[in-house]
Amino acid sequence: MTPDRVLNSVFFGGGTPSLMDVETVERILNRVRKSWRFANDIEITLEANPTSIEAGRFTGYHAAGVNRVSVGVQALNDPDLKAIGRLHSAKEALVAVDVARSTFERVSFDLIYARQNQTAEQWQAELNQALSFEPDHLSLYQLTIEDGTAFGDRLKRGLLKGLPSEDLGADMWEITQSTCEKAGLLAYEVSNHAKIDQESRHNLIYWRSGDWVGIGPGAHGRLTLEGIRHETVCVKSPGIWMEQVETGAINTNFATPLSASDVIEERVLMGLRMSEGIELPEDWMEYKNLEIKYLEDLGHLTVRGPRLLVTPEGRPILNAVIAHLLGS
Repeated sequence: MTPDRVLNSVFFGGGTPSLMDVETVERILNRVRKSWRFANDIEITLEANPTSIEAGRFTGYHAAGVNRVSVGVQALNDPDLKAIGRLHSAKEALVAVDVARSTFERVSFDLIYARQNQTAEQWQAELNQALSFEPDHLSLYQLTIEDGTAFGDRLKRGLLKGLPSEDLGADMWEITQSTCEKAGLLAYEVSNHAKIDQESRHNLIYWRSGDWVGIGPGAHGRLTLEGIRHETVCVKSPGIWMEQVETGAINTNFATPLSASDVIEERVLMGLRMSEGIELPEDWMEYKNLEIKYLEDLGHLTVRGPRLLVTPEGRPILNAVIAHLLGS
């Protein structure tokens, strides 16, 4: 369907890819090479759980072609790791980061803040500890509780005590931004910080509304075919997915054309997460002129030539800014 395109990134994510045998990763990448031409600087990332990291396995992944690892650290103390349902210890997480750094040139790890009973001073100390590893990339997510999730159910039952107030959460946000900026890790996206040229190229494809192929049970993708952008969705059931792969049925009836309004809405939802903002059609900018002007007056949005950007003041309330802009 797209054999003439250049592939810029491969991302092994979802579940625990670091449990895969090295041979499996190698076979997948060999097949991918046969399907597309690799960019000279292709980024091949593998997500890793600290409990499944072994030096020997990582050496094998590197030899197979993986050149970037993202480690799911989440927290740097054992009580908080247990509270958020993680099975690894803080010591295992730190060892995992060390092993990854000794094997790969590019390593990222992630942390969650605004956890139960966490103070601003504790988050500052934890962030300082993370930065002492001199990472090139950090993903720093503020804990959010959503309906329909395990945490959402626990909150409804009154089992999530000690969540931070809105003001404390805002203080932790400010600590995150200022501390990372001083360390040279710029906030190129609302939750991602990186040194120059160390941004996640794969995630930038999502946020810049590029094309990607989603492979695996439940995987989503976006493909522009003959000038029309399509949504692709693979069946969720692993058994059915495998059956479709073996019979070839997976290549039929899985791409749905997106309307022009859907394309623009996705561009807004994803693109405004980035500090660089987005470029939108002039007619859409005119159509949304009143909403844009209102958000500009509040100091949450700015227009620079053809580009629309969320201001530093608007980023902590990004979801509300986007909801107002889209009228939802």
